[in-house]
Amino acid sequence: MSGDGGPRVAVVGGGIIGLAVAAELAGRGADVTVFDPEPDGRDGAWHVAAGMLAPGGESAFEYPHLTRLLEASNELWPWYAAALGDVGYDDAGTLGVALTADDVADSVREWKHQKLTPLPGSQLRDREPALSPRVRAGVYAPAERQVDPRKVVAALRTSLAGRIVPKRIDSLSDVDADITVVAAGCGTAALTGLPIRPVKGQVLRLRGEPGLIRHVIHGIADGRAVYLVPRADGEVVVGATQEERSDRAITVGGVHDLLRAALDLVPGLAEHEITEVTVGHRPGTPDNAPILGYLDHTRRTVVAAGHHRNGVLLAPITARLIADLVLTGSAGNVLDDFAPRRFGCA
Repeated sequence: MSGDGGPRVAVVGGGIIGLAVAAELAGRGADVTVFDPEPDGRDGAWHVAAGMLAPGGESAFEYPHLTRLLEASNELWPWYAAALGDVGYDDAGTLGVALTADDVADSVREWKHQKLTPLPGSQLRDREPALSPRVRAGVYAPAERQVDPRKVVAALRTSLAGRIVPKRIDSLSDVDADITVVAAGCGTAALTGLPIRPVKGQVLRLRGEPGLIRHVIHGIADGRAVYLVPRADGEVVVGATQEERSDRAITVGGVHDLLRAALDLVPGLAEHEITEVTVGHRPGTPDNAPILGYLDHTRRTVVAAGHHRNGVLLAPITARLIADLVLTGSAGNVLDDFAPRRFGCA
């Protein structure tokens, strides 16, 4: 990954977005340095994320242009995962399930938005026998996949060996580079003034015999939303609360709600061990869409942040678009809808 003759690019932030952008730039010949304030990475949103690649369920009814970006990035993931190596990529698909009649009523609009055909509980259990007999209805989303974000970040770090500097950047004026890419997650707000806020999420990791469930399960049980993401080694990621808070407290209520919903949908999880309870903060924006593009008219600072729930899913497309912008000055009109200027920036 030689940077000879390429521009000097500083990437501020060592999370999945910053690393993906840096790796793409380095692969295209840029002289890249990543400034990572947390070398162990345990405070990053990616460390807590389950890794669902779900463009339909995650976009729901938000920013109108976001769905197309999510779908485009999802199409890149098979190639992207193969290039990275063993990152836990799995394409078994997702089951969206609803426990009660009220849960079904709450879910129908989203299923219709995703253009998915509702299935009765019996057909869902044919696909996933561990589902509770109380599950009334649901859908199968074959295009939704999963990946292990911790393995993705480890692979990206390996590819960027020698380019990562363990340093916190408190001011962009401290960076000596031709172009600076700010991909600092929630920390982007302090560096740029952009409206990026922390959205707290509590996540559980369970472990048991592999194979209890095969698909990602995205469900609602008595009004409680939950997702279950099974790994090949027997781990099941259970998440996630969504709280407009910035603290890192693990709460009894948050853990209880996740476990109750998980057990209502898959009773067999009661025999699993709880191996980890973590808290992370998604970088949210006012419209829940990412901020991608030049910070101001000087065109020396590029922002790639504010991905909210979609940082893992959007990593490949973000890397490609930001690299295009840095190296050529343009990424077509794709970034227009996500530019910082929509929040009043120059």
